[in-house]
Amino acid sequence: MKRLLTGIVAAALLVGCAPSGQNNNSGSGSTNSGSSGPKETVTFTLNWVPYGEHAPFYYGIEKGYYADEGIDLQIKPGSGSGTTIKAVAQGQTTFGWADTPPLLNAISSGMPVKSVGVFLQKGPASIEFLAEKNIKSIKDLKGKTVGGTPGDAMYASFPALLAANGMQPSDVTVVNMDAANKIAQLAAGQVDAIMGFFHDQGPTIENKTGKKVDHLLFADSGLNMLGLGIVASDDTLSSKKDLVGKFVRATQKSWTEAAKHPEDAAKVMVDLAENEPPQEVLVKQLKLAITLLQLKTAGAPGVNTEKQWSDTIDVMSKNAGLKEPGEPSKYWNGSFAKADGS
Repeated sequence: MKRLLTGIVAAALLVGCAPSGQNNNSGSGSTNSGSSGPKETVTFTLNWVPYGEHAPFYYGIEKGYYADEGIDLQIKPGSGSGTTIKAVAQGQTTFGWADTPPLLNAISSGMPVKSVGVFLQKGPASIEFLAEKNIKSIKDLKGKTVGGTPGDAMYASFPALLAANGMQPSDVTVVNMDAANKIAQLAAGQVDAIMGFFHDQGPTIENKTGKKVDHLLFADSGLNMLGLGIVASDDTLSSKKDLVGKFVRATQKSWTEAAKHPEDAAKVMVDLAENEPPQEVLVKQLKLAITLLQLKTAGAPGVNTEKQWSDTIDVMSKNAGLKEPGEPSKYWNGSFAKADGS
């Protein structure tokens, strides 16, 4: 049994019985900035079950980056960004890893959470299809079937994607699908394409079918939105500001080092995670995720700008039903993720 399983189960039991704002929500141990002292147990819920994008977190545990900040990190699988955000808001987990569009919707609906840094600064939302379909542009989707999951940001903004490329909703047949079944249905030929995260699903489909998968990014087709990052509750931001800074700093280092050593990070994930894809798939997924960090412009993982947030808010308000959009500060606290890692 892999080494994290016991800790994950224990953390799940711990946070499940703790009301929001209690010490058990983010650990009962004392905070210590050194690797040799007592650690504070911190739970971190992913956006989905583990896949290659998550390797940096496991790598950071193995290399001691979280321990160096006095953190005993317990990683929990997720079941969608929306569910993860809700768990953070309700105090069921200390931090979450979630996509920005559903985060904006959650905050707009009144959830007391904020981003403390988006790492995938180029959104991974895409239209995916087998290369044999010979789809080269959004316009090539005319007359085809596309699978999507009602309620997610890609589904909501798909009509805007079509409009941005001179098409009408009637040009494409959208087939409603459960998120967990889209890959199998595409592989079985039940639809021509699916809406999804290319860096996660593409390598998985290729591994299962032996066929090459291509994609069209929303970001390259007129709808660029920030992707996945760290979410914290307003309560944690106010009562445990020092912990937030330590967690963000350790996560920045974990991503920086994993980007330099993706094969090593994937191997560590195989040793520590549960129900992860095969190692060769993890490596492909992680390498694709690394391209979305935009490190040349950001300076360091998780460092965002007001313009990036304003642009994402604008796209969401115009095309995905975001109500009372507001300023970036409504959704994002940029004081923790620093370009110099300090």
